[in-house]
Amino acid sequence: MRSAADVVLEIERRVADGVLRPGDRLPPVRTLAHQVGLAPNTVAAAYRTLQGRGIVIGRGRSGTFVTARPPLPAASMVPVPAGVVDLSTGNPDPAFLPDPSGALTADAPLVLYGAPPTDPTLAEAAAAWIAQDSFGAEPPMVVSGALDGMERVLAAHLRPGDRVAVEDPAYASVLELLTVLSLMPVPVDHDDDGPLPDQFEAALRSGVQAVVLTPRAQNPRGSTVSSARADRLREALARHESVVVIEDDHAGRVSGAPLYSVIDASRPRWAYLRSAAKELGPDLRVALVASDPTTRHRLLGRQRVGPGWVSHHLQRAVAHLLTDPAASSLLTDAAAAYAARRERVIARLAAAGVTAHGRSGLNVWVPVADEALVVAGMRERGFAVRGGFAFRLKAGPGIRITVAAHGFERLDRAVDALIGLLGEGEGLRSG
Repeated sequence: MRSAADVVLEIERRVADGVLRPGDRLPPVRTLAHQVGLAPNTVAAAYRTLQGRGIVIGRGRSGTFVTARPPLPAASMVPVPAGVVDLSTGNPDPAFLPDPSGALTADAPLVLYGAPPTDPTLAEAAAAWIAQDSFGAEPPMVVSGALDGMERVLAAHLRPGDRVAVEDPAYASVLELLTVLSLMPVPVDHDDDGPLPDQFEAALRSGVQAVVLTPRAQNPRGSTVSSARADRLREALARHESVVVIEDDHAGRVSGAPLYSVIDASRPRWAYLRSAAKELGPDLRVALVASDPTTRHRLLGRQRVGPGWVSHHLQRAVAHLLTDPAASSLLTDAAAAYAARRERVIARLAAAGVTAHGRSGLNVWVPVADEALVVAGMRERGFAVRGGFAFRLKAGPGIRITVAAHGFERLDRAVDALIGLLGEGEGLRSG
């Protein structure tokens, strides 16, 4: 190797080939510099380049690690072997996803260049879906999923080096997105009622340019912002009007919790994101962004010079499902089933003295002392769970168990396996 570019290419190749896996720690700068015969400054520059591309992430004194989903053409997670029950994906239960085929008809109107980006059928159905009365009169914008919308909002208002307050633990893809955009996450602890007000206020006072919050079905912890907590967070935000507020309501009706938004639609910069993925299916790459007028105009302008619009076929499919009584009934059943599955897992763990969290959403979060050992131990017992490394900044270790797509019998077996594993040694159970 002769340059920082050579180091970058070699590490990218190893990540793409699976030699370096998500969560793997890279050698310290001086160690690698000695191994390859380069100056430490050269290796440090390579690490900065890799971090800017979202391939690695720096964790201060803990070191530099491969991100959970590096943007390379490679599998980002260790494949789940045949016969192992997959409780790691975060997917909804396919049995509760409505059939969109009724909207995909052969006589659908053609859409050519110059057509409005929002299909009229979705524009009509969207108002009730996102509770537009709570978010102003501006019509929502259609984007290709919640993370697409979040990226567009952040890029519209922030610049590399800006600081963004996020929940800790946070959705792994949000942390990866901040890394790719060269934005600095500021962690805020949260409990079952949402971000802790004192830490939230401290983050605002520290000069963050934006905050990203999940009002319900927080991934991975399952928090849901209560009415009282929303009031306190909204009061804090009112003292910092220049901060961009992004609310990611990704699970909507299947979250199992009411929406208490922290957004005041009169503030200058805000965006509320509502995705169809968890409610209607991940392959329906449609999300809506309600926002202040300036944000909306910037997002529309940027979309116009990029993809132009989201497929009207997909938009009409979403509109059809939003107005279909059978689909609505199915989503009600999904919310009830997900809640019952979460509550069963949490109750059975509690009976064994194991603390777990999951007030809403599709997942349960279990604090553990050594998540790598627990993940490996559960896999040996036939269950794949997600280690908390990808979700954490300063929060303690834990594992995420996706409960949404599995029935009681399978979940009971997974809980029994986890209880047995945690009972094998004090080094595995969280204090």
